Amino acid sequence: MSLGILARGSYLGGIDMNSRFSVGRSVARIVLAIAAAGLVALGGCTANGPKASPVSMSATADTANYVIGPGDSLQISVWRSPELSTTVPVRPDGRISTPLVEDIVAAGRTPAELGREIEGRLKKFVSDPIVTVIVSSFVGPYNQQIRIVGEAVAPKAIPYKAHMTVLDAMIEAGGLTAYAAGNRAKIVRNTGGHEETSIVRLTDLLKDGDMSANTDLQPGDVIIIPQSFF
Repeated sequence: MSLGILARGSYLGGIDMNSRFSVGRSVARIVLAIAAAGLVALGGCTANGPKASPVSMSATADTANYVIGPGDSLQISVWRSPELSTTVPVRPDGRISTPLVEDIVAAGRTPAELGREIEGRLKKFVSDPIVTVIVSSFVGPYNQQIRIVGEAVAPKAIPYKAHMTVLDAMIEAGGLTAYAAGNRAKIVRNTGGHEETSIVRLTDLLKDGDMSANTDLQPGDVIIIPQSFF
């Protein structure tokens, strides 16, 4: 009889212990769920707006031709006519002047397009001219420049280059200041006449080396870096 009672007691004790473990596991799951929800809420408080997409791992083969802008320096070469070859800057009004060709519009054209235009003007003076235009110093049109404003070490406008990323632009700007709220930085982009804003985590990218925070840029993008509240 005592053995039976002991056996039943051991069985009941085992059920009680298993119940305790089950309850403990349930409580642990609830605590973890609450903690995860809190982290998500905190993450949402850091910045408002959609996150910028990571850098595309497959670079596009086709890239747009470079468009000449004011401030660019152009090397104009006329084959077999060194006296007509020259290096000229594009004036603020977007025009250039070369020997025998005055006030020709360069801004907004590709080097090849400008070369064909100069050839057409030179046909009055030279038989079958062949003109090559090389951009030796790049600035680019204003609407295609990347602008970095706010808490960057050296806020500036830089020429857009094919496959340029936020990391490339921030290297040009010297990184973040000590007062920058890098993870609240924004990229403002004009798409089809509409302004779109996305969040980019510059602190994670530049301070922690989190490459998932890097993102592709498009011509005309503006990177705005706010100041930290504390």
